[in-house]
Amino acid sequence: MRRRFLEALRGEAPETTPIWLMRQAGRYLPGYRKLRAEHAILEIARDPALAAEVTLEPVRRFDVDAGVIFADITLPFAGLGLDFRIDPGVGPVIPTPVNDRAAVDHLRSFDAETELGFVGQAIERFRLAAPDRPVIGFAGAPFTLASYLAEGGASRDFAATKRFLGTDPAGFHELLRRLTQVTIDYLRMQARHGAHALQVFDTWAGVLGRREFDLEVAPYLRDLFAETAAWKVPTIYFSTGSTHLLPILKGLGATALGVDWRLPLGAVRREVGGGLPLQGNLDPGAMLGSADAMRRRAAEVLREIPDRRGHVFNLGHGVLPGTDPERVRELVEFVHATGRAGANR
Repeated sequence: MRRRFLEALRGEAPETTPIWLMRQAGRYLPGYRKLRAEHAILEIARDPALAAEVTLEPVRRFDVDAGVIFADITLPFAGLGLDFRIDPGVGPVIPTPVNDRAAVDHLRSFDAETELGFVGQAIERFRLAAPDRPVIGFAGAPFTLASYLAEGGASRDFAATKRFLGTDPAGFHELLRRLTQVTIDYLRMQARHGAHALQVFDTWAGVLGRREFDLEVAPYLRDLFAETAAWKVPTIYFSTGSTHLLPILKGLGATALGVDWRLPLGAVRREVGGGLPLQGNLDPGAMLGSADAMRRRAAEVLREIPDRRGHVFNLGHGVLPGTDPERVRELVEFVHATGRAGANR
């Protein structure tokens, strides 16, 4: 198996810089668009054969160093007894929000193997089809999942989330506690089915101030990563708009930290220390311009970690839908070639 991705997550300097991209199996790819013309997102995610095929397309096409299983962070909601859907151009929609204690108490007990075993089966299918490549499993972080539930979907101001927390902190914390256990169960199931690494997406963590995050959210993440540590599977914590939280994020217990594009990686490394591997952090918008401009931006990211040690190249968020697939191929080739050149100096 190609080990460079896992070596970087261990804090080592592989023979070249490894690269995978969030949403690398997504709307910019022709194979995925063809499937989407016939199947809804949740249909694909719940069919192990289709999910594995979508996961494999960018690995075969671009030679990225890992696959990331095709799923959605909201999949556990169905296992909690919630009706939800994913609308094109909108994202998750929860018709009956969970924003009071009564709604929290009404949630069903959750068993990941029973409710989401199809994700584990997709991981197994990927491993059989691409035994030379690691596969990444993932889940949503408790606060981000709680925000979707409280808001009934995505939000700009997170008013319902903050109202719930402010008016009924005990109820909100019970929701976070339950979602933490759901996330642990879901990640454990993926690890049992063969995921080589696990990423936790905390998309909305950045809407909180440092003190609020530290008091209200971080304890649940520490519990989560304390549990995953026993499995001996690398973990990556990724959040956006959250550089003000770095003093807290470095101590959550994840074995690596995913970084958005808002702060250079060198500055992040100085803040969190050299012992924590980093993943990131090219602005996804750089993929929309010319190949030369993209390479210049990618070179800037690579220069931030000159020793290549403990660095997985990625975007600072997911591949944008309008991205030309050729740009992805060019980026992967550039990162691999530049990493090899650096290793040979």
